[in-house]
Amino acid sequence: MEHLSDALLNDLHLVKERMGNSFHDLEFILTCLKEVLEESGESDLARFIPWINEETPKGVELGIKHIQLYSMVFHVLNLIEVNGAVQHRRKKESDCLSSANGLWAQKLHNLKKEGLSAAEIAGKLNTVKVEPVLTAHPTEAKRITVLEHHRQLYLLLVQRQNSMFSEQEQAQITDEIKLLLDTLWRTGEIYLEKPNVESELRNVLHYLTNVFPDVLPILDRRLEQAWVDAGFDPEMIEDIRNRPKISFGNWVGGDRDGHPLVTDVVTAETLKTLRLNAFVVIRRSLLDLVKKLSFTHSLDEADPALQLRMLEMRAVLGKEGDEAFFRNNGECFRQFVNLCLAMLPVKVKRNHLVELKEENVGYTYATELLNDLVLLRESMIKYGAKRAALSYLNNAIRVVDTFGFHLAKLDVRQNSAFHDKAIDQLLHASALNGDTYANWTEERKQMFLNCELQYNRPFVHPSIKLQENASAVLKTYDELAKHVEKYGNAAIGSLIVSMTRSVSDLLAVYLLQREAGLSEFTEDGLVCYLPVVPLFETIGDLENSIDIMETFLSHPVTQRSLAYQRKQSNGADLVQMVMVGYSDSNKDGGILASQWSLYKAQYALAEIGKKHGVRIRFFHGRGGSVSRGAGPANWFIQALPHSSLQGDLRETEQGETIEQKYANKMNASYNLELLLAGTASSTLLQQHKPRTPHSLGAIFEWMATESCEFYGKLIHNPNFIHFFSQATPIDAIESSKIGSRPARRTGERTLADLRAIPWVFSWNQTRCNMTSWYGVGYTLERLFSEQPENFSRLKEALNTDPLVRYVFTNVESSLDSTDEEIIKAYADLMTNLEAKDEILELLLEELNRTRAMFAKLQDSSFEERRENRYHSTQLRAVALKPLHQSQIRLLKQWREMKKTGEDTEEILITLLTSINAIASALGTTG
Repeated sequence: MEHLSDALLNDLHLVKERMGNSFHDLEFILTCLKEVLEESGESDLARFIPWINEETPKGVELGIKHIQLYSMVFHVLNLIEVNGAVQHRRKKESDCLSSANGLWAQKLHNLKKEGLSAAEIAGKLNTVKVEPVLTAHPTEAKRITVLEHHRQLYLLLVQRQNSMFSEQEQAQITDEIKLLLDTLWRTGEIYLEKPNVESELRNVLHYLTNVFPDVLPILDRRLEQAWVDAGFDPEMIEDIRNRPKISFGNWVGGDRDGHPLVTDVVTAETLKTLRLNAFVVIRRSLLDLVKKLSFTHSLDEADPALQLRMLEMRAVLGKEGDEAFFRNNGECFRQFVNLCLAMLPVKVKRNHLVELKEENVGYTYATELLNDLVLLRESMIKYGAKRAALSYLNNAIRVVDTFGFHLAKLDVRQNSAFHDKAIDQLLHASALNGDTYANWTEERKQMFLNCELQYNRPFVHPSIKLQENASAVLKTYDELAKHVEKYGNAAIGSLIVSMTRSVSDLLAVYLLQREAGLSEFTEDGLVCYLPVVPLFETIGDLENSIDIMETFLSHPVTQRSLAYQRKQSNGADLVQMVMVGYSDSNKDGGILASQWSLYKAQYALAEIGKKHGVRIRFFHGRGGSVSRGAGPANWFIQALPHSSLQGDLRETEQGETIEQKYANKMNASYNLELLLAGTASSTLLQQHKPRTPHSLGAIFEWMATESCEFYGKLIHNPNFIHFFSQATPIDAIESSKIGSRPARRTGERTLADLRAIPWVFSWNQTRCNMTSWYGVGYTLERLFSEQPENFSRLKEALNTDPLVRYVFTNVESSLDSTDEEIIKAYADLMTNLEAKDEILELLLEELNRTRAMFAKLQDSSFEERRENRYHSTQLRAVALKPLHQSQIRLLKQWREMKKTGEDTEEILITLLTSINAIASALGTTG
């Protein structure tokens, strides 16, 4: 047996003391797991459980069972930390509701202190909108089955803390926890086969149908409570339509950038599945209303407007309307909801399965149902049931307003180069000899596109067989056109062009819409139905975005299309969405250059939009790690440049962040409230402050330039790619079965072609995290020595400036989880010793320099300032070391076996399990 070192034991005892109840919960669950393993004849394995055993077996190579055990233990720790955070917030809010950072109560109190009246705040709330977009990038390393078990374990953990349960009931909960742990232990954690798009969609549907609908009333109650706590009149926001709006987007089944499995058939099926599940959610809400509205109130006594509407619905529905009308006779509110249910375009079978009904009877658009529910609410208020109306009906209205008849807006994303090839092929098929279109100059492309967009005639007849790219784009657009013709465009988010490098990349999508019939010719000229959205990803793209959008917003087709889209959505403004990518800009130039380029681009683009009378709606492509835009939502929103928010936040929720934020309802409520309250507060504050450039703009510009150059020297060093290929598990990650999407866009084995997610994932696994700190130390050191006054200004701004605080807090978080000894151990995998020595020295030198400069930048230690984060890292370190040692050994064996042509399937599964376990421990993949 190997005893833990005295230093490690001391750290562990200190962590136990600081974690308090959370550590007691952890000990309890792990003790249950130990008993489960011992009962299953795994007593030797049980001795490897960390934190509850002060000695572990010595000289044992970790096999797949050991690694699975560690992975499971880290999942348990993650659950307990989430629950601990929830309980901590509850305690704080019990003492003072406005004490919880970033939530409604605090934000409303702050707005009040800034001099905003209740009327000013209430007058803007209904213009606030938040739209998280769920994606299925290849980052979620846990199977859906395992996720379900984790959710159930969390609920049992919460139940166990209820002091109302008797001793016998507590014993029953303990038995259920053991049963679930036994089930988890016997369930494989990793994907043995790559999941398909349908399985990824099922995962997203779980949140859209089972989590978010239940969270909506919690969010509304939280706003109501905070409003009263701020001393405001609750009647000002009692109409649900006067509150911030929330909706959801989805990329699963629509994102086809480098994803050949997302075909036109998959997209069509996705739209159908989302629509069907929207009705499942709405029916559930309406059936709940039927149960609750058991008021004795005859039709003759009802509000005349309600009577008239009921008779109209009954007449439209015929026999089905009669059945709904005469059900619950004498309870007219229930009768009304019965008619609303019958108006939904679905068929319900005896076993309660729901199918879409295509007959043109009943509701066509969600706004029709919304109007009926508002009418019912007003009728109930007139009847005297105001409390019930403002509770029950507000909940139902919120559900329909949030999900509509589409559940979540589906974005369709494709790469600009793919569109260029599609136009090549279209021109070739129409005998226009344009099959070199992709090689044309930008000027020639724009001349051609401007000429073509004056007409509304396609290049080819639908019967013409097209080559691969043109066929893929037009078949997809054909499916979108069919959906828009039947149901309107509420279900379609936008057509996103990744790697937007020029104006022609955007105009090309207008041309492709025209080809598919997603356009019409008005007296003013061509109008396209669906929004075309640029995605600016690299630092170069962000710098060019201002000129691109200046030209694009000036284009007559853009101006007419934005006006058409505003009319279709009943919007107040012309709105142009612009997506900004946090991943590739970081991979391209490092953390400081990326963050400053994003800030500058958003600041300038908001001004360009204003010049053209267009509100720019920024769509933030944030990932699950610091290098990919992750960080506390509250600070992220505050750090956005003036005028870039304007009450409208759209951001991606990628991979494992969906589970971390939304797996349980209280945590889901908390994370959505941060987005809503933060967006409302920042928007209101910015409207009362002048728009000025960032006060430290010159310092940021200098730091971005210097750090980008320093970072570039590393990644363009000829030995760097050798180091990355051998001293990280990138090759194993590319062999994993995590997401349905390939790790590379085109399959080329270059750094440029590698997606940002596996790039970051690989560095995280080695505890290097260089993508979130390399170049920072060098830049700060030069600032300190060459510009001491500016260094002092930066230091002072850490506590006052949102952007400075956000960027440097995130870098520091990444430094906290970086481990020099682990980095060295992975570097020993290198066979190219020259490359190893050179790159390792560069990395470690910069790591130590960055830590030294942060010590100068901060007045106190990380442990003092961020106690919870520090002790969580220390606790994880105890169990992570043997996992890393095991992964290094497995990588070496796997690579050697591949060279000799041996069967590697068994060792690859063990290796992938280790990757999964370390990702669980770190709380992130990419």
